[in-house]
Parts: sequence; C-alpha cells; structure tokens
Amino acid sequence: MVEPGPESVDRDKRTTLRRFAALGAASPLAAFVGSNSGSDARSAIAGYVSSTPGAHFSKIRDDLSLGTGETQHHLRRLVDAGAIESHMDGEYRRYFPEGRFSAFERRALGYLRRETPRGMVLALLANPATTGSAIAERLDVSTATVSNTAADLEEAGLLTRSNGYAVERPETLISLLVRYADSFDERTVSFADRADELVSYDP
Repeated sequence: MVEPGPESVDRDKRTTLRRFAALGAASPLAAFVGSNSGSDARSAIAGYVSSTPGAHFSKIRDDLSLGTGETQHHLRRLVDAGAIESHMDGEYRRYFPEGRFSAFERRALGYLRRETPRGMVLALLANPATTGSAIAERLDVSTATVSNTAADLEEAGLLTRSNGYAVERPETLISLLVRYADSFDERTVSFADRADELVSYDP
C-alpha cells in the first residue's frame, strides 16, 4: 500500500479548509472572520463550529488538520471577537456559535457528540420502550456501561429513570439530531431521514 505523499496531504488539507471556510462565510459568524482576517484557517474553524456545534478542541484540530498552536490561536481570536463561546464539559472544552444555544441544548450537544450517549438517545427516541439490555446489545457495550451512561444523562437533565428510561424534551433532541445529522454518523443520518414520524404536531 502506497502512503500518500506530502503534496497529496497538503492538497487534502487545503480542500478541507476551503470547504469549511465557505461554510464560515455563509454563516452568521462571517462578520467576525471577514476579508480582513487573512486567515483561511480561522474562517474554516468558524465554519466548522457553525456546522458542528459542541465539537471539542482536539476534534476541531484533527478534522481540519491544523496544528495545536494554530488552533488555539484562532479559537482564542474567535472567542475574543464574540463569534464563538466555549464551555467545559467534564474534561472537554466544547465550542459553539455565540448565543445560539440554550444551556440545555449545549449540554445535549455535548452528550450527543459522544458515541454511547448518542446511541442511547437515538434508540430511546426511536422506541421509548427499549430496555437497557436491548440498548447494550444494539450498541455492543455492557449493561453496566448503559447504566452508567444513563446516570450521566439523568444528571445532565436529558433522561429520567423513574420507570425505565425516558428521554427529556425529546422534540428538542430530535431537532438537534436532524439539524446536525451529517456531523454525527450514518446512524444519525438514517434516524434523521425518518424523524418526522417521531415528532407529534398539534396545530
């Protein structure tokens, strides 16, 4: 197997930066990273945070193929400019467009960015009667992992465990999953394609 050469890697990085920079230019953050910034990287970070809210530092850096110092510098500039905001989530610092999400939505996105909590939420939204053992089998994790994750979700206000598992504010969670499905995984995209069946509408 032939390893990609440096020219190919650089070309891929430029393509990624341009793609997210275009998103940044079309997002509400454009005013903060306009033509005077002189930084494709900063525009790309703005676009990335706009399309992937709740991403943590390492994911932003790695997905955009940026250096640690470069990422720190541009995130700091964007935070100082009031374009994005950051919040600690356990050991992670997560980034969001400034003022766009409520505290509940920020907590929700933080957990939805984690594979097991997201899988649990998806399973319960699709079938509220799903048991912990069924969730464990579906996600290929232990029942103890499901139980511990459920406790974390309950503490965050996303789940109740009084009578089995029940998702709190399901329509808000569905809305976040559908809107940002492409930034999660294929399972979320599949869920989003049929999410309209799960949302009750009372005119």
